[in-house]
Amino acid sequence: MELLATAGVERGLIGPREAPRLWERHVLNCLAVSAAIGPEASVADLGSGAGLPGVVLAIGRPDLAVTLVEPLLRRTTFLDEVVSDLGLDQVRVVRGRAEELHGREVFDVVTARALAPLNRLLGWAMPLVAAEGELMAMKGSSAEREVAEATSTLRRLHCGTPVVQELTGRDGASTATVVRVARTDRTWLG
Repeated sequence: MELLATAGVERGLIGPREAPRLWERHVLNCLAVSAAIGPEASVADLGSGAGLPGVVLAIGRPDLAVTLVEPLLRRTTFLDEVVSDLGLDQVRVVRGRAEELHGREVFDVVTARALAPLNRLLGWAMPLVAAEGELMAMKGSSAEREVAEATSTLRRLHCGTPVVQELTGRDGASTATVVRVARTDRTWLG
């Protein structure tokens, strides 16, 4: 929180108006997602930016192996510093775009928060999702609409049926709306 409220704001990764509400609007929101991830999973956080949700997941769930994928140097520099300062040995920072990892790496879970509409995000994320894995896209009130707009992309990529889920954090009050998409539609397998 302190790193986000200070260096994160100074470097333009978090807006100054967001600093007072980091805990309830950002951190707890991301932490709500952690309960839906299986034990010892590998997680890729696309477009990590200031580390939301990736760094929060790594702190809340030290059993996860987290890869933060971010193309911008100023953001990866910040993420490298945060990972080092917090001693997050299970976190790796990768400077690049998701597409650059296609065919080279797969993960149990791929996350993204406010990165792109689902229709576009699917093309970046699904090639990184392991055979039994899933995309967990953090969305707000647009979740249902984005799922409807992504129907043809979901079909083309042979994705499982998306599930829009409201996840609740350990505090019982914080929530996150997540679109969960399995890597493969099992009905295609006969």
